[in-house]
Amino acid sequence: MYRGIPLGRGSVPGFYQPAHSVRRVESRVNVERVNLLQTDAANLLRDVTVSDRVELRILGDVSAKIKILGLTSPSVQASIDCAIAISPSKRALVYKQCGFDGLQV
Repeated sequence: MYRGIPLGRGSVPGFYQPAHSVRRVESRVNVERVNLLQTDAANLLRDVTVSDRVELRILGDVSAKIKILGLTSPSVQASIDCAIAISPSKRALVYKQCGFDGLQV
């Protein structure tokens, strides 16, 4: 999302995550026909050209099963919320802060 405006959707296929491990997850976000108001488009253009920093918010839902002593739990649901900033000229991530909430069984 850019300033509260949804820009696209992405998905990550399921995978196995071993205990006590770290995994980098990547996803492509498809952006199709986003209708920005003129002021939002001007803000985005200014963020890109003047400050070289575009702030985005990434929201997602995660469904997982936990395996303990050979037994698999029912699905656990959680929501992920990340604030990121990218530098368009460097094509680089310059800031990120992620958290999760809404853990449900």
